[in-house]
Amino acid sequence: MLIGYARVSTIEQETRLQLDALKAAGVSRIFAEKTSAIGPRPELQRALAALRPGSVLVVYRLDRLARSLKDLLHLLDTLKAAGCAVKSLTEPIDTSSAMGEFILQVLGAVAQLERAIIRERCAAGRVAAKARGQVWGRPRVLSVEDEIGVVSCYRSGWFTVELLAAMLGVGRGAVRGPLCRAGLLSRRYLG
Repeated sequence: MLIGYARVSTIEQETRLQLDALKAAGVSRIFAEKTSAIGPRPELQRALAALRPGSVLVVYRLDRLARSLKDLLHLLDTLKAAGCAVKSLTEPIDTSSAMGEFILQVLGAVAQLERAIIRERCAAGRVAAKARGQVWGRPRVLSVEDEIGVVSCYRSGWFTVELLAAMLGVGRGAVRGPLCRAGLLSRRYLG
């Protein structure tokens, strides 16, 4: 029996391409979802529960199935123990043979390497941007002089966060920021 699984990462994306390809491959029972690979995937769990010995889990692409090589190998072991196989429609993968299982592991390793390289490039880009003076986050609402005044007033004991925020016409977060940086409040302060 062929069981299909289709997934896209966001609600804005569509599964039509995957669904059409799975139907063209003769898959009659298909589980589809729109969710990130990081969160829970209830339809994948339903697809796995529908598998019986001799069944084949069919996916459009391997990256629709697993989060990482470790996740992929764990899933592959689980399916193998249950007497099932995995088949990808766009990659030469069919784990019903030893060569197919080998190719699956190699492609999974390559995909994991690609993700690691992308992470390294992003980190290097952030370091380079920081060296160029790039600043992330929202711009500060208060000037440096105002922040020094906030710290001084709060230290005096006569002013609360709420009073300082009202006097300056800003939100409490704008006042809490300099106070946290000065070590006068913890980041978890809610008052």
